[in-house]
Amino acid sequence: MGQWVDDELPRLNRAILARDISPGMLADQARDVLFPQLPAVDGLTPEAAQRLVVRLGFVGASVARHYQEWNPGGKQSPERAFDGLAVDKRPFREYFAALAARTGRGHYGRDSYASLVRWNVGTLEVRRGNELMSVLPGVFDDGRIRSYTGTPGEERFFLLIKKSEAIELAVNELLSPLSGGEISLISDEALERVRVATDLIEAMRRLFLEFASLPPGQSMPDEHFLDVFRQFAVHWTRDDIPPSGALDPESLKRDFLLGIGLTGYDQHVRRLFPALLDEERQALEELMTQPTLPERLLAEQCIKPDELREAAGAVLGSHPALIDWYRLLTAHARAAGAHLMLSKKFLFKPQRRRDLAGQGDKPLVSNRTGTTGMNETFLERLTRARHEHTLAPLRSALSAETAEKGAEPEVPSAASVSVALVG
Repeated sequence: MGQWVDDELPRLNRAILARDISPGMLADQARDVLFPQLPAVDGLTPEAAQRLVVRLGFVGASVARHYQEWNPGGKQSPERAFDGLAVDKRPFREYFAALAARTGRGHYGRDSYASLVRWNVGTLEVRRGNELMSVLPGVFDDGRIRSYTGTPGEERFFLLIKKSEAIELAVNELLSPLSGGEISLISDEALERVRVATDLIEAMRRLFLEFASLPPGQSMPDEHFLDVFRQFAVHWTRDDIPPSGALDPESLKRDFLLGIGLTGYDQHVRRLFPALLDEERQALEELMTQPTLPERLLAEQCIKPDELREAAGAVLGSHPALIDWYRLLTAHARAAGAHLMLSKKFLFKPQRRRDLAGQGDKPLVSNRTGTTGMNETFLERLTRARHEHTLAPLRSALSAETAEKGAEPEVPSAASVSVALVG
């Protein structure tokens, strides 16, 4: 069963996309060859259910894509793609939902970020020098990364996204203990956590920049990203939430830990809740109801926001520890800018060129927005909001100080941060 999904499914997808075989052949093969081999859900361990959710997520996305692409009106009734497909005497989507419940993690009743990225890619370790900073587990130990068409570009993209999440996890594990109020936010311990977190975020930014600088053959060609990879993120039902990097929970947590001054951002995140895991929803709900770390910092030091805006230099002179916090928030904003650059490079700019050439958009998954509906303008607003963070008024004072000294302020090096597959 595993070999069919890992090897035969990508081959069938490639053949259908090349128009070498009928698009209905994949559903036929799944029904006749794969589904009779699948086990009853009740007999599975949670770990086995996780592995099967990953694999069947790729199957469901493939069946849904080919049906909608080749059947007029298929996009308006996406659930019809699964007509006649049953597993263990259950309709496919019902079986998948039961399988997702069996994981015990609150997984969505379709493929999601958690299954496609975190569970699919093997376990990653983040190290800073010799120090282990975080471990982000996968559910496979065979060294493979499953994908829609088995191409290296798809595997590299899944790995990139999980690497960034693993670094974000390390950052959040450093910063989360500071939100409890037991540690002074200008204590030696807190400032060391802030400096290391800044270093890690800078490493993530460099990860994005390095991927963007690679030639297409070593990352993913634009055409494959737009026409193949993204087109598997179709709906299984009209109102469900397709998988997206916007569902990275560690990125969302970091926004609420550090703050983002964008009205309605919490409502935007709550709209994504069905596609997150139970523990992720709970953690985000808690963070949404708490003051951000910069807000706690100003309250602890009895600094009013107006004072920060009107007398930044004086505040900085009295509270030099704010410099470390400023660098953390600035690194957070710079990393968001690098992520926006990736979105522009692989999605928005290529689609704009197509629009100018009169080629239009893809009929299944629009390349003018992300799969959760965020367009380029909204992502730009998010990035600007991260740049206009709570300590942004210090920017002018720090710039004046830098000009006076004639040198740029020291920025921590991220050269010692590594992210690697283990096992």
